[in-house]
Amino acid sequence: MRKPELLVPAGSFEALLTAVTYGADAVYLGGDAFGLRAKAKNFTREEMRKGIAFAHGRGVKVYVTANILAHNEDLAGIRSYFKELRELGPDGLILADPAVFEIAKEELPEVERHISTQANNTNYGTYRFWYKQGAKRVVSARELSLDEIREIRERIPEDMEIETFVHGAMCISYSGRCLLSNYLAGRDANRGACTHPCRWKYALMEETRPGEYLPVFENERGTFILNSKDLCMIGYIPELIGAGIDSFKIEGRMKAPLYVACVTRAYRLAIDDYGRDPALYRKNLAWYEEEIGKCTIRGFTTGFFFGKPGEDAQIYENSTYHTESVYLGLVGETRSDGFFCLEQKNKFSVGELVEIMKPDGRNIPAKVEQITDEAGAEQADAPHARQKLRVKLSEKPEPLDLLRRAGDRK
Repeated sequence: MRKPELLVPAGSFEALLTAVTYGADAVYLGGDAFGLRAKAKNFTREEMRKGIAFAHGRGVKVYVTANILAHNEDLAGIRSYFKELRELGPDGLILADPAVFEIAKEELPEVERHISTQANNTNYGTYRFWYKQGAKRVVSARELSLDEIREIRERIPEDMEIETFVHGAMCISYSGRCLLSNYLAGRDANRGACTHPCRWKYALMEETRPGEYLPVFENERGTFILNSKDLCMIGYIPELIGAGIDSFKIEGRMKAPLYVACVTRAYRLAIDDYGRDPALYRKNLAWYEEEIGKCTIRGFTTGFFFGKPGEDAQIYENSTYHTESVYLGLVGETRSDGFFCLEQKNKFSVGELVEIMKPDGRNIPAKVEQITDEAGAEQADAPHARQKLRVKLSEKPEPLDLLRRAGDRK
């Protein structure tokens, strides 16, 4: 049995710290350009250096995305970018464009080359082609079923790896290749600037009645006709492993550290529990699902894994997430006087009950006993986002524990 790698998104340095701490085997991140998440915070060169060093110090691999579909003017910049990456030492590059692949082979020959899902990898012949070009891994198209992935595994070299998305937002377009954002907003999804128009609410206009908007109803529930639920396969770990998938990929480089922590921890424990004893995995399945439900979600679907999705894979009423937890911040340095440092992310108050989220699966309730600013002046609450605070709780957290509290379900 192949033990799968757990591959987690890191859209910011804080998310990388969280992913590594909460159980990732590998993280993927983007630099300032040439990835498909231009609106993520992404990494400066120095942040990437620090992030790779932090991950490698804990035995975690780092893959860098450069998976745009490049135009002529991109190629010289990509070559320069890869030359800069050489000294930072990433473990792999995630690529989609053949020209970019060739540049990576020339400039970073010692770094693994992985083929992005953007390359439409739907059959074993495509895998074999990329293997002959020197690719170590191919990310399967999201349109594949488990049966198709299993057949690919049987028909490709043993040392070639299959990476597959198992959790996160789904794209309405084929293998993520979309022109809708470019057409409606002038932002090219295939070059990293998607505005997610699939989540918008649409109406119909008849050409002889300009300005008169007619509601679009797929059925009586609403007009969000392109809005998919999120993928979640935590209840199917045995089936994913049985299909021969080497890397379980979580989507979410635009997501906050709370999402990264909740999803990473749940999948880490699920994979490890199944490896120890399948009965233990089945026993704890409800807990994994409950924990994932505490981060931002749109409801869940199994995507194409068991056949083409039906109408229940869409959300017709709205385009918003709902969440059951509020992210307060990552615990920083702990002090001998019982306080710890925290950069506040959402408001909380003295006397409030919060939760310390531990990487090992424990959730420890704690009361907020004191809050001060950096100078030591006491505060009754913490209303200012990103304020650096000193906090004392009734239970003592450790560095990189995450603080959250229950939120109103929306």
